[in-house]
Amino acid sequence: MIRLFKVKEKQKQLAENANGGPPTKKQSAGELRLHKDISELNLPKSCTISFPNGKDDLMNFEVSIRPDEGYYLGGLFVFSFQVSPVYPHEAPKVKCKTKVYHPNIDLEGNVCLNILREDWKPVLNINTVIYGLFHLFTEPNFEDPLNHDAAAVLRDNPKMFESNVRRAMAGGYVGQTYFSRCM
Repeated sequence: MIRLFKVKEKQKQLAENANGGPPTKKQSAGELRLHKDISELNLPKSCTISFPNGKDDLMNFEVSIRPDEGYYLGGLFVFSFQVSPVYPHEAPKVKCKTKVYHPNIDLEGNVCLNILREDWKPVLNINTVIYGLFHLFTEPNFEDPLNHDAAAVLRDNPKMFESNVRRAMAGGYVGQTYFSRCM
């Protein structure tokens, strides 16, 4: 048993000497899959992806969505993605960093999107999630809300909902809640 450890240590030293430094960290299966997903992204022209921690940290990134139609036309909404090392067997954790008046996004940034919860399957990918988020802005869903007040207004008075969205995006109060400008 002791010999095996010595052989392993010898291999490590040889690798360090060959590269001029410590050996590179091996990527997890989740990182490999995410790298593939990102390289194959086919985003709508109103969506962009960025890596605030640099390209070395693929597991944490941001997606900006600027809807080109619907209630949220002209707004800019930023989402943070945290991807688990066991991805794609676990859905990415997605939060909206922009405070938004929306039936499917609460004031803390939690997102109600079925493919991020019970309908997640390993065959889905980051592109699918981004299109799902984009779809929330083109067609908000009042039937499965996180923000029940916004959902009720959308269901009962779409004109008032549109007015509230415009006020929130311009930077102002909707009820007792202040929203920063996101246009």
